[in-house]
Amino acid sequence: MSKVHQMRSLITDDGWLEMSFVEMDMPKPKADEVLIKVMATPINPSDHGVMFGAADISQATSKGEGFNRVLRAPIHASALGRMKARFGQSLPVGNEGAGEVVAAGESDAAQALIGKTVAAMGGAMYGEYRCVNVQMVLPLMPGCTAKDGASSFVNPLTALCFPETMRSEGHTALVHTAAASNLGQMLNRICQADGIDLVNIVRKPEQVKLLKDMGAKYIVNSSDDDFMAQLTDAIHATGATLAFDATGGGSLASDILSAMEAAAARTPGAYSIYGSIKHKQVYLYGSLDMSPTVLNRAYGMAWGVGGWLLPNFLAKAGMETNIRLRTRVAKELKTTFASHYTDEISLPDALDADIVKRYNAKKTGEKFLINPTL
Repeated sequence: MSKVHQMRSLITDDGWLEMSFVEMDMPKPKADEVLIKVMATPINPSDHGVMFGAADISQATSKGEGFNRVLRAPIHASALGRMKARFGQSLPVGNEGAGEVVAAGESDAAQALIGKTVAAMGGAMYGEYRCVNVQMVLPLMPGCTAKDGASSFVNPLTALCFPETMRSEGHTALVHTAAASNLGQMLNRICQADGIDLVNIVRKPEQVKLLKDMGAKYIVNSSDDDFMAQLTDAIHATGATLAFDATGGGSLASDILSAMEAAAARTPGAYSIYGSIKHKQVYLYGSLDMSPTVLNRAYGMAWGVGGWLLPNFLAKAGMETNIRLRTRVAKELKTTFASHYTDEISLPDALDADIVKRYNAKKTGEKFLINPTL
């Protein structure tokens, strides 16, 4: 039986991250599974948690060539306690990807996918081949390549589920941080198409220009001296009371709530001694800033800050909603949900210390794609 390679992440008992490749037998699909030859798989910020844990990537080193390459980095001393549950566990990595179905189980649904180019979300995608249940597979439309479909799940479904969350919780407009990212650009296209007001928070003038050129109406730069005034004006104009924050740490979530409160105070009758009556909500869905989340609580009592995770939302949304959202992604893969990559690398390249330091920087607008066929 032929052997294949899969990327693994291990935290050693003495507090080191070790990433390497394991050699394993070619997977064999069960009845409702397909075997995908992986041709494209993105490195998303959501992959970094499993890949690196709390390692200090600035001190990462690598040795060896090809599939013998090993990446090592020390775990931050302050994080050893919370990483203890991972000690000694070799975990596969890679949330999503795309490729060709080369074998399938005996079910009709699986057999129907043989030879098709598909996207999949099932974990362990940083490898040459992956068996996935047919329910986690998205057949791509004719003319779409594996590279087109590599990022069909995490960013597109996350962007689609923000407005879904908005509607289900009774809000009418959105605020989004790190808004010039691939995901942020998708969200802008969705909101423009669906008639939803969106306040975009970015950090640089060039990001303001990028979103303006896309047709975005409300863009505020957190680096500007009058950021809070700009943000309050935009929130007042849109009536946004729901925000999704990709940074996680620092005071940005608190700043957004403060701006929502200040905007509400401009509306007669909206303010009381306990603050504005309308509930204001910020969901943290990313950790671009690993520092603690700081809340100043200067926004009354009708507010909330919580975590938001795509799989949890999809599980609550139900199969009908899941199918509707996936169908939209497949139809608009080259338009609304198009992804752009700054670098395309091989699997061994993904463990080169210098390259790891580049993609671990998680710079807005930069996205790396792994091509296991290279």
